[in-house]
Amino acid sequence: MTPPRRRRRSRQLTPMELEIMRVLWSEGPCTVQDVQARLPGPRLAYNTVQTVLTILWRKKQVTRTRRGRAFVHQPAVTRQRTARTALRELIATLFEGSPGALMMAVLGHEPLTRDEIRRIRRMLRQHDDDSA
Repeated sequence: MTPPRRRRRSRQLTPMELEIMRVLWSEGPCTVQDVQARLPGPRLAYNTVQTVLTILWRKKQVTRTRRGRAFVHQPAVTRQRTARTALRELIATLFEGSPGALMMAVLGHEPLTRDEIRRIRRMLRQHDDDSA
């Protein structure tokens, strides 16, 4: 009998983790109290913010250093790297590994501005030139 396969843990951030990362990306190093004060929407409990920051630290998404009695947290990954990771996972799971299928879904369902269309055309030309 084969042992059950361990499910690969998603590297995507939960909505709350993402909100906290947005604060850190925009504000820089913050204590739990700083993050709590800067989060949008209803005020979350201090312990909730602290728990999510600890989870992000365990996931290696943030670093922390002790300053007095408090930890100061800062992002260990950039917003761009986080977006690339989430996009790769989305392509792998929802679009069966096909970036083209993702593009077709976006182009078929989302209105684009003229500027966005121009930028996409430039990127496609560059991609075509690079792969030739």
